[in-house]
Amino acid sequence: MKKTALIFPGQGSQYLGMGRELAEADPGVATLFARAEEVSGMPLRSLCQDGPLEELTRVLHLQPALTMVNMACLDHLRSLVPDFTPAWVAGHSLGEYSALYAAEVVSSDDALRLVTRRGQLMEREGTANPGGMRAVLGLDVESVDRIIREYTGPGVVVVANHNTEKQVVISGDQHGLDGVSGLCAEAGAKVIPLKVSVANHSPLVAGAVDDFHSFMTGIDFQAPRVPILFNVTGGSEDDPEKIRAIMARQIASRVRWLDCVLTMVRDGVELVVELGPKSVLTGMMKKILPGRSGITCLQADTPDKLARIAETIVSG
Repeated sequence: MKKTALIFPGQGSQYLGMGRELAEADPGVATLFARAEEVSGMPLRSLCQDGPLEELTRVLHLQPALTMVNMACLDHLRSLVPDFTPAWVAGHSLGEYSALYAAEVVSSDDALRLVTRRGQLMEREGTANPGGMRAVLGLDVESVDRIIREYTGPGVVVVANHNTEKQVVISGDQHGLDGVSGLCAEAGAKVIPLKVSVANHSPLVAGAVDDFHSFMTGIDFQAPRVPILFNVTGGSEDDPEKIRAIMARQIASRVRWLDCVLTMVRDGVELVVELGPKSVLTGMMKKILPGRSGITCLQADTPDKLARIAETIVSG
């Protein structure tokens, strides 16, 4: 089998209709969806299929909905290749909870409980401290950090995601985003507002950290069965209590996605599979990897695509 890393997307990858084909083709997925609705107390299937998109995109609904679909993709792949064990797993921001499930750190029910509570807390903080996020394209993270450090205008703004060498996401309130965006544009960057209403991974949501950590004390965390890379550190961790603390900090901490990917690459991964809607992370991978890396990057969230992924995994 090919040496494979599984990666899971986060907010921004959703679309109406996600998960429909899997639920129709796989009774196990349909059961997972029904259970996800029970655990979350939300009509996740109808939100995913019928929307409206504005309601699906609300952080309160999106976190359990997207996690449900990511986990369904993993479960279906496991049914196709039951003896497959990935070399690494990782998830981008919200996707990290799908990775925890993939590494068997938490059960499917507990993963859903975690993201349901996380969504509630983050919506609370977003309402109390309005903000947003913007992608900065064309500058490296050192340049963006320097611009923020030297910025003397009003507002709050930080680097939220270090996605690729020249793709950085900033997060903060309107004043801070406007001020720093202007400076980044002057430095040659293209700045794109993201369709989020919460300043994720910034001090504006830090009020959720302690409450979420308290909630997690009631969730059973196990040592990972496969190596998992964490956004907060960019590295791996095996101790369940340290993982619990890392996941609490993740809400308001920088996502070090580039570091996570480079760790996989250095370890000799041959295939990277994005399990979940759209192909946001696959697009990032193509920007991160050198042209002749020899690493194949694929995405799947339908039965046909997952069948091709299974064939690719076993072909090595």
